[in-house]
Amino acid sequence: MSSETAFAEAHRARGLAPFLRSQMRNIAPFLTLICLSAFFAFASPSFATLDNLGNILTQVSVTGIIAVGLTFVILCAEIDLSIASIANVTGIAVAYFTLQESYVNIANIPLPGAVAIILSILLCALLGLVNALGLTVIGIPSFIMTLAMMQIAAGISALLVRGQIAYKVPSLITTLGSGSISGIPWIVIVAAIMLLGGHLVLTYTRFGRYVYMVGGNREAAEYSGLNVKLILGAVMVISAVCSGIGGMLGVAHFGSAQQNEFDTYLLDSIAAVVVGGTSLFGGRGGIGNTIVGLFVLGVLNNGLDHVNIDSFLKILIRGLILLAALIINVFAQRLREKAAE
Repeated sequence: MSSETAFAEAHRARGLAPFLRSQMRNIAPFLTLICLSAFFAFASPSFATLDNLGNILTQVSVTGIIAVGLTFVILCAEIDLSIASIANVTGIAVAYFTLQESYVNIANIPLPGAVAIILSILLCALLGLVNALGLTVIGIPSFIMTLAMMQIAAGISALLVRGQIAYKVPSLITTLGSGSISGIPWIVIVAAIMLLGGHLVLTYTRFGRYVYMVGGNREAAEYSGLNVKLILGAVMVISAVCSGIGGMLGVAHFGSAQQNEFDTYLLDSIAAVVVGGTSLFGGRGGIGNTIVGLFVLGVLNNGLDHVNIDSFLKILIRGLILLAALIINVFAQRLREKAAE
């Protein structure tokens, strides 16, 4: 090998290393997805089928809808711990405003389907607005504010159903939550539309650029004249509305509305966003990362069922994968800070 060729190879290697370091957060989740898919396809013949792919898509749909709004929040370097409770209270509200069967012992207020849906969306938007005001006007950190809202929304849920279970929701919600068209579940289609919409907003709109600016360097965004508080407030409302939509469709998909129905979706949604590679420090990531994270969690949960592993061990494995994603997040942030010095 000539000295010129050796120099060129060394130069390319030096150029490749910084690229790989900068893209570690994006590459690691994708490699994890490939490895998990290959492992479960080898371990269980029933895993790598079109029917099972449909199962995975259906299983991650509610999480995907909720995770759209959470992606906006995390991109701004904030957090929303109230997403599961807001999803729960919105699902209960849409059932509360729907005429129930006589055996359902809930003193509800039956309204026309369209009115019930609108009121439920307004409710989750209002709860998101309270989060926004607490964060931007009062100055309460998002972690504490949304922790309080988690309890408030759970309290509203308890007051509405008082330990009972409601089953009926408006026909439109029933169709979107549990119906299908040409064999494709409507809930998968709604999740895909919302994920695509979130991606388009973040990638091609001025608001999306502002979200990345606020998350990437909040001080610089303020100095440039950007209304940072307005952006932060907007993403909190978006998160709540996405959670509410996920809650309504989830109730229809599960077939009932009851307390604590969405508790597991808090960890699942955060894990989908973070495991996918969106930075907890803000400004990096997006809906594409969230989609990869959704598939990682979906493949993991579904695949573990196919190999008949202990359900408690499944929770442990999911926690370890989330921990690995957090470590990669922090490590990538340190590498970026070191490169900037």
